[in-house]
This record gives sequence, structure tokens and C-alpha cells, in this order.
Amino acid sequence: MKSKLTTLQDAVTRIPDGASIALGGSLLRRQPMALVHEMIRQRKQNLTLLTWATTLASDMLAASDAIRRWEGIYAGFFRHGLAPNFRRAVQNGQIETHDYSESAFVARFRAAAMGLPFLPSKALLGTGMVGKSPDEIKPIDCPFSGQPLLALKAADSDFTLLHGYAADEYGNVQWPVVRDSDDIDQMMASASKRLIVTVEKIIPHQQVRQRPALTYIPHTLVEALIEVPYAAHPTATDGFYDEDEAALKVWLAASATPQGAQAWLEEYVFSCPQREDYIEKVGAMSALKAFDVAREF
Repeated sequence: MKSKLTTLQDAVTRIPDGASIALGGSLLRRQPMALVHEMIRQRKQNLTLLTWATTLASDMLAASDAIRRWEGIYAGFFRHGLAPNFRRAVQNGQIETHDYSESAFVARFRAAAMGLPFLPSKALLGTGMVGKSPDEIKPIDCPFSGQPLLALKAADSDFTLLHGYAADEYGNVQWPVVRDSDDIDQMMASASKRLIVTVEKIIPHQQVRQRPALTYIPHTLVEALIEVPYAAHPTATDGFYDEDEAALKVWLAASATPQGAQAWLEEYVFSCPQREDYIEKVGAMSALKAFDVAREF
């Protein structure tokens, strides 16, 4: 095994404009914000995003005009309402959207993880989603029963970006025993071609060997690994810290206009070339530790 440790700058430099990217996390948990900030600083453009229930990550990328196409199940802010920048970009025709049900999108990632070109499904039969995405959804007949099915194209992406919990330097990523799990990060990792992961903490390899059943992403899948405490802020990392409601509301208030969102990005992203600069801007580690919960790692 070799060390996968690198920097945010190096990892994101590998992503070219026009790439397709699977973004992990679910709702207000484990949005890969440190990676997203670096993508914005490097002014990545013309991206295709494949997401689960995405919130802040996609909204900030939309505010920076980075997204050309989106495929996923949901883009919004959960209990805080809609994603203002994402919504504006869709309404203005800047982002092409392709909607899926949860089970249909799981089938697409499962197909990719299995190395198959597609998986059959009944999930979207009778919906308008079929006609909206003819390149990814095609009607077929079951070869055994003749019943109508849909072939859902494998969710292939050039890169997968995830925020995880803890890992050794080789890229064995572990999760805590107590965690939320309404996401498909593990499946996204299995389906990935090039996987970049930030984690809250680097732990000794011996600790991974002592609890191997907690490894949900093995080192063989990981290309680049970065230790970034509070990398999901202001969203949560379950088992480590809760979301920062006040900071989320500041972003949403600024995003009432495109100019307000740009001013926020200038202050908190472009003027903060290192993640440590961002941490200082939002109150330093002492302020973020107020959101901590009991940790297992």
C-alpha cells in the first residue's frame, strides 16, 4: 500500500473543465465543502454533477456558474427551503436537469459498481422522467416475461468527491458505529473511476486493522485523500459535529440575489486560499467546536 495523502489544491487540479462528477453527502450532512470551495477557487467550469440529495455543494457551484448539467434526486436546502442559486440557474436555462426517483438513481450507481452498462427497473414507468432523459433511460422488454421495463444507464462519472469520517494514510476510510446512513456514498465509491476523499481525521493503520468491519471504502478505490477537519462546514458530519444553522442562513440570505452570492464567495472562498483561512473567517476552531458531538475516533 502507498500513502494517498495530498492537498486540496493538488486533488482538485486533477479535475478538468467539462468533467462529470459524482458528489456525495445527503441533505445537510457530509457535503464535500472543502473540495467545492477549492473547485470554485480554481474556477472549474462546464461540469456535469451526479448527486444524491444535494444542498449547499451544488448551490455554491451553481452560484459560480460551474454547472452545465445535473442528474439527481433532489437539490434544495431541506428544512430551509429551495436552493436559490441552483433554482435561478435552472430557470435561466444555464443548467440542464435530469430528475430521478431514489430507487432509479440507486440502480444507476449499482450498475456502475457492478461493471454493467445498465440495470432494469420499473421505478419510472408512467412518469415524464423517461422522455426527459432518453440518453440514460430506454424502454426494454423483459426477455423472460415480455413485460415492459426500463433500462437505466450506469451512473458513470469521471470523478467522485466524498467527505468521510476517518481514514488511514493509505485511503481505508472508516465510519463510526453510530451514524446516519440515508445516503449512497458507499455505492458511489464502489462505482467510482477516480475517487477523491476528504476526512475529518487520519488514524493509524493499526487502528483500521483492529476494526476492519468499519472500513466502508477500501484503499484500492481511493486516488487522493486529504485530512480536513470540519471539511463539511457549515453542513454536518454525523458523529463529529452538527450543522451550523446560523452560517447556512447567512449563505441563504446572501443568495437572495446573484450579487449577494458573489460577494459571499469573494469573502469566504476567493479571499481564503487555504482551508485554515476559511476556518479563521468563520470564527476559528474554538467556534466550530461548539457544534461537536461525541466522537468515536
